Amino acid sequence: QVRLVESGGGLVQAGGSLMLSCAASGNIFSINDMAWYRQALGKQRELVARITSGGITNYADFVKGRFTISRDNAKNTVYLQMSSLKPEDTAVYYCYAEVQVYSFTSLIRYWGQGTQVTVSS
Repeated sequence: QVRLVESGGGLVQAGGSLMLSCAASGNIFSINDMAWYRQALGKQRELVARITSGGITNYADFVKGRFTISRDNAKNTVYLQMSSLKPEDTAVYYCYAEVQVYSFTSLIRYWGQGTQVTVSS
């Protein structure tokens, strides 16, 4: 079994910063892409940022220049540094990882339980 555990969410004022972390644990041979998604109340889940195992990143247009995704492969952990936060960034943020449990198995997609980020105006 593989678990993704997020931390770092909370309440922050507009213009402030937060750092989210997500650690993967369990039976892991390797992790391919990792990502952060978010889901605001009444809206669909959307991609925020994605990072490959080699460190190549891509971002949604609405966070470019404000958020930075990074990862520590030795710790199976992905981070999301969020700056210049806006009220519209308020959402539940979910961690995502594509995990290879054994060397001979295909990738399995896992999700974290989500962490709430609330940005007040």
